[in-house]
Amino acid sequence: MLYGLLPHYHPPMRIDVLTTFPEMFYPTPPGAMGVSIPGRAQKAGILELHATNIRDYTNDKYNKTDDRPYGGGPGMVMMCQPVWDAVTAVEAQDSRPATRVYLSPQGTPLTQDLVESLASKPRLVMIAGHYEGIDERVIERLDPIEISIGDYILSGGELAAMVLIDAITRTLPGVLGHGDSALEDSFSHANTTNPDGSVINPKALKGLEIPAGAKLLDCPHYTRPQVWDGMEIPPVLTSGDHNAVARWRLEQRLKRTQDRRPDLLESGLSGPESADSVDSPGEICDDA
Repeated sequence: MLYGLLPHYHPPMRIDVLTTFPEMFYPTPPGAMGVSIPGRAQKAGILELHATNIRDYTNDKYNKTDDRPYGGGPGMVMMCQPVWDAVTAVEAQDSRPATRVYLSPQGTPLTQDLVESLASKPRLVMIAGHYEGIDERVIERLDPIEISIGDYILSGGELAAMVLIDAITRTLPGVLGHGDSALEDSFSHANTTNPDGSVINPKALKGLEIPAGAKLLDCPHYTRPQVWDGMEIPPVLTSGDHNAVARWRLEQRLKRTQDRRPDLLESGLSGPESADSVDSPGEICDDA
């Protein structure tokens, strides 16, 4: 496609997933990547998602991708050759520069800042390991960004890749129904505009002490009916006063964050995290 000849056109982001279970990423229902936000993004031409079976690149006649670990111990380790060949073959399919991502519990914890940084890349190649992990030598050679979605162990990196894909997809321009939807999610910076996009009157924000760069949890949300089981929505939401609504939402976001995640108010002082600042850690034993 001649991207450069179309004014104001942004080529779709491409995400490749290298896995031994490509059927988990089928782009049509009931595949998880074929429904909801990821499915909508692909139909709209905003996201390209390709799943590649690492087994297709093994030299073993039985299509094995793993072998026993040197030094003994339980489980199996994915071999260098099929992983390396799969990555190099997939990257050659598209001229866009690829950022390599390896889903691993030893990786950098996934944050919204990291999600937004990855979403700015033209292409991602995600490696979903399995078994006891991947041979360290090919990890060192590929030098991917290693990312963990939490301090727990999964059977493989596929579910972690799905989490990352969904988080990235919802930040891409044009995916969500409203342009500010992602900006008002939990872990986003404090919004400084009204729901209609106009600037909040500074007087309406007076007295709200929000640390610069702090991330806030989302505010409560309500819909019809106005009264349910004797419980009425906050009157300010039907007042028609945009500044009052904006202030109330910020107050609620700040209160929830103080009550539930006070660490987010402190972490903002250190500045946002980007994919370019993430170092690749060392030892790899499990995949999550």
